[in-house]
Amino acid sequence: MLKAVLLALCLAAAPARAQLASPRAIDIPAWFADSLLDLREDVREAAAEGRRVILYFGQDGCPYCTTLMQVNFSQRAVVDKTRRHFVAIALNVWGDREVTWLDGRVQREKELAARLKVQFTPTLVFLDETGGVALRLNGYYPPRRFEAALDYVAGRMERKLAFQDYLAAAYREEASATLHEQPFFLKPPLDLRRRPGARPLAVLFETPYCAGCDELHREGFARPAVRAQIAQLDVARVSLADAQTLTAPDGRRLPAGRWARELGIVYTPSVVFFDGAQEVFRVEAYVRPFHLASSFAYVSSRAYRGEPSFQRFLQARSEALRRRGAAPDLWR
Repeated sequence: MLKAVLLALCLAAAPARAQLASPRAIDIPAWFADSLLDLREDVREAAAEGRRVILYFGQDGCPYCTTLMQVNFSQRAVVDKTRRHFVAIALNVWGDREVTWLDGRVQREKELAARLKVQFTPTLVFLDETGGVALRLNGYYPPRRFEAALDYVAGRMERKLAFQDYLAAAYREEASATLHEQPFFLKPPLDLRRRPGARPLAVLFETPYCAGCDELHREGFARPAVRAQIAQLDVARVSLADAQTLTAPDGRRLPAGRWARELGIVYTPSVVFFDGAQEVFRVEAYVRPFHLASSFAYVSSRAYRGEPSFQRFLQARSEALRRRGAAPDLWR
């Protein structure tokens, strides 16, 4: 599987001039746009060229951002497609440059990232000709899935069908034809309503023929650190192909696949966390075990209530582990 890949999200392309390197999170390709960061102008200029804008949110020290650059953007087909159809603009989630958003509001990069609720890096926001969001990728997508996202937005397919339907039709992996079981999964029939005082709930969304799902069970769920965090929550597994009726956290009874569609599940595996009837967090891109365990800890500790930034929670958790002499390995 992807042994050289990590989480977060990707990016796309633009003119041949490079942005200044100093304020940028990690190295970006020289073909990224040299933008003055008035995104209204960027959208208009891209539209006049028949292209669309991609906003890439990254940060230093992000292994998933590095993988996006070194793996995805080392493949000529991906680079050519990105440059042909998109203008790519890089933003630093901790940066202080001023950005003019589509509504005319001026704010610093880090303020815009907070406003857009960027929780993972890389995050890619694809803007259409009017400045609307055509697609958003919250985390790293491996090359073939990422190329499918490029095709979807370049082809203006968001006007015709949902990305999850497009991806299911366009992308098929060599993987297990059956779902994997885990002893910590809630048993069907699933009643996901939370009683007062109940633990938070994690809902894992999977499909057959999902290589990422195979890796999650083979590597992620096999790690003691991950299992220790999983033990703090109730965990249910839902198949996108399942027509079985379940009771959602809000009390509605509906088919599992329909509920997944309502939640906008695109990437498998995805994990959606609930506290009570409310969704409070989700992981919907490729993630290694440290980030997987951290996402469960973020919700089980209810740290999300006081710290809305998952990135800041990760920083604090990593530093606490270092002080105890157990520095985390983000790759392993």
